[in-house]
Amino acid sequence: MDFSCWQVPHVQQTFTWDCGLACVLMVLRTLGIDCCDGIADLERLCHTTSIWTVDLAYLLNKFSVSFSFCTVTLGANPQYSAESFYRLLCRSITAYDIAFLLLSGHCIAIALVDKSKLNLPCMSDYDVQQHNDEPDYMGHYVVICGYDADNCEFEIRYPASARKCERVTMKSLDEARKSFGTDEDILLVSLTGKSGMKLSRKLLACSM
Repeated sequence: MDFSCWQVPHVQQTFTWDCGLACVLMVLRTLGIDCCDGIADLERLCHTTSIWTVDLAYLLNKFSVSFSFCTVTLGANPQYSAESFYRLLCRSITAYDIAFLLLSGHCIAIALVDKSKLNLPCMSDYDVQQHNDEPDYMGHYVVICGYDADNCEFEIRYPASARKCERVTMKSLDEARKSFGTDEDILLVSLTGKSGMKLSRKLLACSM
């Protein structure tokens, strides 16, 4: 059986806008980085409630976490353009790429998805109806931390839910990640130390 999953402690978001901060906190706790008490501490470091993927990258870098930032849309953010961490890989990452990286045991990921495209057990009838009534893009961050090759399912941490873990099919995750508005933003977080950036590039090349 091909299955790999990291024990990522679930953190539930506090407000509608802080799902990304919850994901960063989950990553920090997974890596054993105990340097903040909760989401509020990350908010103070971020200085904004309008969270973009680059803000999450800034936080990871601040805590010396190694990662790769992949997106299909390049656009320098003046606030971060001079920072050493702000190096983007301009390429599309497929669900198979993510599965390969997870099975390698070298990384987990924070991904921007269209919440309306996910099909999760934790979504109530109200959520489904709301998505039907509002078909536009609904950005949401999740942590992707496991893959079950037998069932073609990813294990994720979904900060909008109180449930500890969720499973999502490869097809559903791919649709949610590649929906218009996400730019396919993903942060591939190294679990192997300071060489994580180079390692992620190497593994990505192998997975193509």
